[in-house]
Amino acid sequence: MIDERLEQIYQDVVQRNPAEREFHQAVREVLDSLGPVLAKRPELAERKIIERICEPERQIIFRVVWQDDCGAVRVNRGFRVQFNSALGPYKGGLRFHPSVYLGIIKFLGFEQIFKNALTGMPIGGAKGGSDFDPKGHSDDEVMRFCQSFMTELYRHLGEYRDVPAGDIGVGGREIGYLFGQYKRIANEYESGVLTGKGLGWGGSLVRKEATGYGAVFFADDMLKVRNDTLEGKTCVVSGAGNVAIYTIEKLQQLGAKVVACSDSNGYVYDECGIDLDLLKQVKEVERLRIDAYAERHGNGARYVPAGNIWEIPCQVAMPSATQNEINGRDAATLVKNGCIAVCEGANMPTTPEGIRVFQDAKVAYGLGKAANAGGVATSALEMQQNASRDSWTFEYTEARLATIMREIHRTCYETAGEYGAPGNYVLGANIAGFLRVADAMDAFGLV
Repeated sequence: MIDERLEQIYQDVVQRNPAEREFHQAVREVLDSLGPVLAKRPELAERKIIERICEPERQIIFRVVWQDDCGAVRVNRGFRVQFNSALGPYKGGLRFHPSVYLGIIKFLGFEQIFKNALTGMPIGGAKGGSDFDPKGHSDDEVMRFCQSFMTELYRHLGEYRDVPAGDIGVGGREIGYLFGQYKRIANEYESGVLTGKGLGWGGSLVRKEATGYGAVFFADDMLKVRNDTLEGKTCVVSGAGNVAIYTIEKLQQLGAKVVACSDSNGYVYDECGIDLDLLKQVKEVERLRIDAYAERHGNGARYVPAGNIWEIPCQVAMPSATQNEINGRDAATLVKNGCIAVCEGANMPTTPEGIRVFQDAKVAYGLGKAANAGGVATSALEMQQNASRDSWTFEYTEARLATIMREIHRTCYETAGEYGAPGNYVLGANIAGFLRVADAMDAFGLV
């Protein structure tokens, strides 16, 4: 049961932030872990550290007006929630998707606080985005939208203030347009103000691969402490975007077989293993839907429209699409079909009921704020390279990423053991991330 003081904090959050269910869910998950911390550190409750962490430092909502190729005026809404800067400048991605509203951005920003803290890098937590959907729009329309979006947002950014990156709907194309507009308005080449940039203009090798690679490094370590390995395991990876593609790539490099991936319309099942080159051609080069993979494969790959990818038997599941994609029933199906490890490449992709099913079944469960921290960790490495006007090799940067992810795993694993819950990565990640932020906030006084 949640501590009475924490329950009251949660109820206050719900009352102050009505109709933001994803944000409520993210806060509840963290608060459910903090009872043992308050028992050891009651002064944190007295100084209202938790209440202060749950309240964003700044919430920015703005109008984005742009013109489509037919000359029609379009209006969208933009967001940036600068949640916590106790450990460094705000850091977190921008999401362009029709589902975006304030509650989504706040949930993502809240998660980002602890994820960034777990990396050990000097970065705070933030998130932003818009309800604009890049799909179906021309490059010129996307450019005009991004320029209008940045025209408002630029005044809140800076390499020592707030450094956005990409997220769903914001890839290299969008980052390029955003950075170009920032450069144009600010009249300076401040390469550290955005991450995920192109390699020819301040970007970092491995940044594209980092979230997927990092999640696999975390999954590998979860199995290692159980005297097991990814080699030979049958895996299912949801999604078919950047995170999913590079999760599949690293799984294959470590000897696993990925038999399925998906998009919002359905999934592809390929018993012989996903053809990564074909998937990259379809998704990264041509920006097509996942059914095009099956149409072109022509050798046993099957497309299932509106299918549930979590019904496919696997030993390792890596949800890499979006929030709340695995519910309690899906989790029970995975367990029944022999799943032994779940590692999240997406943010909060498993519902509370699903998490309970995995934990009750003793499945190795790596939650997103720990397992998918590789993306923001490599963004911080990109910031280091920008600050020093340097560029690192792929091998060196990947080695840094692997070290960071394995340190995150060690921290979560050891913290869970210290607080009496061996192997509970949810408790370990939430407590370890919280304490790093809380100690900094406490040192700063009433801010």
